[in-house]
Amino acid sequence: MTLPFSKYEGTGNDFIMIDDRKLQFPVSENLISRLCDRHFGIGADGILLVQHSEGYDFGMNYFNSDGSPATFCGNGGRCITAFAHRMGITGNTSRFMAADGIHHARITENNGPVMIVELEMQDPVIYSTDNNSYYMNTGTYHVVKFVDNPDNVEILESGREIRFDARYEPHGSNVNFARLLKKELYVRTYEKGVENETLSCGTGVTASALAAALKYGGDDFYVNTAGGRLFVSFKRTGDSFRQVKLTGPAKLVFEGFIEI
Repeated sequence: MTLPFSKYEGTGNDFIMIDDRKLQFPVSENLISRLCDRHFGIGADGILLVQHSEGYDFGMNYFNSDGSPATFCGNGGRCITAFAHRMGITGNTSRFMAADGIHHARITENNGPVMIVELEMQDPVIYSTDNNSYYMNTGTYHVVKFVDNPDNVEILESGREIRFDARYEPHGSNVNFARLLKKELYVRTYEKGVENETLSCGTGVTASALAAALKYGGDDFYVNTAGGRLFVSFKRTGDSFRQVKLTGPAKLVFEGFIEI
């Protein structure tokens, strides 16, 4: 079977995009992990399937690079919006269904292969706040730890220790190491399912911005990652957040075909 695909990246978080509206993609952990392999496949942090969803512009089905299904991905949500627009499925605005619920997105700039996408996230669930550590769900599970310098963190060791902590069983948690400096955040993220650091994580950036609001105050943040800069805005009432939006670039890297 010859599979057409597109490769997108959102601040360095990269994805294989597949038009699966006819449900012909043979979903399996082995196939997905092979396609995401950076030596023997296309290479990506995950795979996103555009599928039909009754009453919505499209449905988003996301898999981590190890083949495991995931509830949501913020950078992936921005990239799939750009992909759907490029295919002619949507205009500059879209309403789509993902595993964590309904999302609205808006393309605010269109510069050919690069689009700026504003994505509305689900209202987060805050589970715990403990000094410099915050645990919440922003579409998937995240721990945010504030540290003096994220670059000094042994992220594989420290990230894995928290990711597999018994407190977060059975699903585990993504882990973000964050610092606020001059009203901007700097974040490094260990992602479960990838089991490594990624250059950027949209739900992690969002979680870090909400944690910063709880710790320091504020209603929007620019967030710097190794892969680029994102913007998070929200409305806050006490410790509750709504109208959470993640804005940043979604870039078409290349298109191609692969035999599977």
